[in-house]
Amino acid sequence: MTDAAGEIMDINDVIAELDPKRGIHIGGRGRGAVKVFPVQDPATLEVLAEVADASVLEAGAAVEAAARAFPAWAATAPRERAEILRRAFELIIADSDRLAALIAAENGKSKADAYAEVAYAGEFFRWFSEEAVRNDGEYGLAPGGGARTLVTHKPVGVAALVTPWNFPAAMATRKIAPALAAGCTVVLKPAAETPLTAIAVSRILSAAGVPDGVVNVVPTTDAARVVAAWLRDERVRKVSFTGSTAVGRTLLGQAAERVVNASMELGGNAPFVVTADADVEAAVTGAMIAKFRNGGQACTAANRFFVHASVANEFVARFGAAIEALRVGPAYDTASQVGPLVSEKALAGVRELVNAAVADGATVAYRGTAPSEGWFYPPTLLTGVRPDASILRREIFGPIAPVVEWYDEDAMLRLVNDTEFGLAAYVYAARLQDGLRIAERIDAGMVGINRGVVSDPSAPFGGVKQSGLGREGARDGIREYQETQYFSVALS
Repeated sequence: MTDAAGEIMDINDVIAELDPKRGIHIGGRGRGAVKVFPVQDPATLEVLAEVADASVLEAGAAVEAAARAFPAWAATAPRERAEILRRAFELIIADSDRLAALIAAENGKSKADAYAEVAYAGEFFRWFSEEAVRNDGEYGLAPGGGARTLVTHKPVGVAALVTPWNFPAAMATRKIAPALAAGCTVVLKPAAETPLTAIAVSRILSAAGVPDGVVNVVPTTDAARVVAAWLRDERVRKVSFTGSTAVGRTLLGQAAERVVNASMELGGNAPFVVTADADVEAAVTGAMIAKFRNGGQACTAANRFFVHASVANEFVARFGAAIEALRVGPAYDTASQVGPLVSEKALAGVRELVNAAVADGATVAYRGTAPSEGWFYPPTLLTGVRPDASILRREIFGPIAPVVEWYDEDAMLRLVNDTEFGLAAYVYAARLQDGLRIAERIDAGMVGINRGVVSDPSAPFGGVKQSGLGREGARDGIREYQETQYFSVALS
């Protein structure tokens, strides 16, 4: 592995610099713990590092540090906060090689995907550095006269952030950046599978000038107890979670006990619709991005392909050929386009889904190849999938593409919306009017029309139904970390 200067980069040296056995970051300092836990490379199954395993004790100390730092950070001028976030963006981009190496090692995603994630993660700091200074309000006259109304926004307080393993840098920065821009301090629990990237981000934030205690990182294998302790702590005024709907329901229940402000980005089951007159070649290009970005391990990944019967054969043939051509392998092989699944459990789950679909009548029409070592699964295209097949109701989180043919638009849309999820969707149509008409009838928070990606820091990311509450990114993202306050001012 080489960095931008052409020098050989040893991932072990990169990890050693982080001092992961003191990877708990509280009050600007690294801490150890009584226990450590291993982090594995899912491609080689090699143990990359042993990381300090925080307990409820360290979780409480993190909240104490965040609460102590909050008054000064909230009072910091928006321009100063903005400049710190801008420096964080510049440092992340300057450190792209090391961050991408960490992401690829602990997550397993391809080198190209890892670099793309670093760029995406950095953009949240750049976007919210610009939003930090735009804390607008309102000024008006009460309808009955006699008073002026002044509306302003203030930081909610200490925010507990819980992030997943599939985008270990971007999911952290997507929450940290707006929280800091709003004037909040944070405690972050990264996924146990991928804590190294979060530790690296905390170091970058300190280097950018974030004061001690404003950002605290608590790696742990005892996530349930740590997060529950945060939600019971009266100093925690906000929780933001990205992960499964099942866990989200549990956290919402705990948050309800103290009426904690909650944002939830939960599961997805994105449909990918191809109309009769769509550009099939463009649709296949979009499908490859929507399905195989991060090996299909994304909440926005296309899970269900609804292709009009008149173009189904062409779409399947082109899509299948592209799938079989994918290079599956470890990230250290620069030719790899798809990496392993994150864990043995994830691999077993994907196998079970495909086996059940085949038993239910589906056919493995196309399949790529994958290494036998590591947690790899070959990219697979299924045809003959029944509209009521169980695989269409599950979030696949892997490189599997089930195709359903459709004839009638109304019937197809009933199938598209027959899910508890409503995060993302994709529509390919020749005419923009048709694409918009179909998109407006889909129950989803985000729809990509003739493009295979929907994520953008400048856009409000989030879903409907059981895919979550609230939005991340755009102006909506900073509002999630603010309370609205108004003053009624007598005119006489």
